[in-house]
Amino acid sequence: MPTAVSPAARWVFVMIAILSLAGVVVSSVSLYHHYGTSQTTYCDFGASFNCDIVNRSVYSTVFGIPDALIGFLGYGFLLSLATLYRTKAGTPFMLLVAATAGLGFALYLTYIEKFVLATWCILCLSSLTLIIFITALGAFLVARSMRPD
Repeated sequence: MPTAVSPAARWVFVMIAILSLAGVVVSSVSLYHHYGTSQTTYCDFGASFNCDIVNRSVYSTVFGIPDALIGFLGYGFLLSLATLYRTKAGTPFMLLVAATAGLGFALYLTYIEKFVLATWCILCLSSLTLIIFITALGAFLVARSMRPD
């Protein structure tokens, strides 16, 4: 059943939608470069910053599915929750659960970058930043929805 969305919550949903759209863009660029056949220099800032190394490593897929595609789909899901389903009572909780799962995945990938590959990807770090903010905003929405009016 649809519920009324307060002006403050509406702004939070708008921010989540904007951040999710940015995540879709970042994931799309990463997916494009994942399937690229030649080396690129778009993120080659020396030995410790190279998206090609990260994006084409053995860790860039899960069961054959590119991490960037998982990110694209995840951010698309968050975008749909923040726009199409924002009036549903359970949306803040679903959004927080999805964002937390995305954050966990991003933190795992960040661990791989730091301790296994020893190189960083600007796109991955951008995605990590986006999902941190989305998760925090989702937690705000859940906390707000739980307080008595």
